[in-house]
Amino acid sequence: MIRRPVAQAAPLLLLPSFMSMDRHYRGAIDSLEQADQLISKATSIADIERGGEKVKDAKKHLEYLPVWFLGYYPQRYCTLFGCSWKFTFDEFEQARQRVARLEAVAFQDKNALVPFNEAQKALLTAKQEYQEAKNTKDRESAIASWQTAIDKLDQISQQTFAGKNSQTQLAAYKRDFENVQISNFIAAAQEFDLEAQKVKSTNSQAASELWQQAITRLEQVPNKNPRYLDAQKLIAAYQVKQNTVVDQRSSTLIEAGKQYALAAAKAAQNPPHTTQKWEQIGELWENAVQQLKRIEVTEPSYVEAQTLIAQYQTNLGTIKIRQQMESDAVEILTEANKEIQRLIASPPTDKNQIRAEIQGVMTQLNTIKPGTTAYAESQRLLTLANQRIQQLK
Repeated sequence: MIRRPVAQAAPLLLLPSFMSMDRHYRGAIDSLEQADQLISKATSIADIERGGEKVKDAKKHLEYLPVWFLGYYPQRYCTLFGCSWKFTFDEFEQARQRVARLEAVAFQDKNALVPFNEAQKALLTAKQEYQEAKNTKDRESAIASWQTAIDKLDQISQQTFAGKNSQTQLAAYKRDFENVQISNFIAAAQEFDLEAQKVKSTNSQAASELWQQAITRLEQVPNKNPRYLDAQKLIAAYQVKQNTVVDQRSSTLIEAGKQYALAAAKAAQNPPHTTQKWEQIGELWENAVQQLKRIEVTEPSYVEAQTLIAQYQTNLGTIKIRQQMESDAVEILTEANKEIQRLIASPPTDKNQIRAEIQGVMTQLNTIKPGTTAYAESQRLLTLANQRIQQLK
């Protein structure tokens, strides 16, 4: 500590020391600033490397600053040569902490580059393997490796340069991966379908399992994907093939029931219909139900048949209601017309009696419901009846 008294009594003797202090102080500050800029705003791996070197430079400069000089300000030296620093314990500690922090950041950045580079290499390899794959098994193996590489990139800390860089690339990687994955689901399903077609005549169980694998692949296509509808159409087609090969009898009965149901639905379009037409439609629904009831509880399609029966019986009930409503409407209109003809042939002499009888007919007509063939005529007669009552006032 002999330099401190010398610095106070004869500071010019320590001029070389002051110059060294000044140089190392400025070097530490400059190196720290450069390191901070390079590491915190890195745009390449080279920036990280360069930033790490600057941290080492700053650390070396700080090591050359003697402890005895902390808190001392060389006034004469600074007057002559100009300096903007003052070595304090707090400033020295802050610089050391800053060096330690930047060392840790640079270390983490460098470490993160290892899994980043490995994941990038694995992803490129997986893409190449997928393009060269000859069958579903090889494609799915490549896709699994592809997914692993993306997961590895996703796990890199976003606080590191590699993590930030990977995040900017992940969106495109995931989009490409999803497109490839969906394409593979559909391609795999089509391959399973071709294999099933080849063996269905000799091994129906194997064919059914192949179609089930095809359906399982297609069910993985998310409903937000543009190819979702294509996948659903293929699922429906493969389910029909699967049901046909496994359960020929019940499949035939279900198809027959569906044909009756389709005919009934078409016939019921554009109402109103006559009572006889509603009766025919009801018979079609009844036939559909009867076909499905022939499927035994032990058959694979029993649950599907019961589900359809419940739907068709509900429709049949609705048709019967419409049939009865039509029948009632026609009957009411017929009775109303008879009353109208009677009033025309033998009108009462008393105006109040005529008005009362007309209102009775109107009450009947108002019970005719919309959706029947008699409704339009009932509305016409109500209008005429109203006009006649107005004339009797």
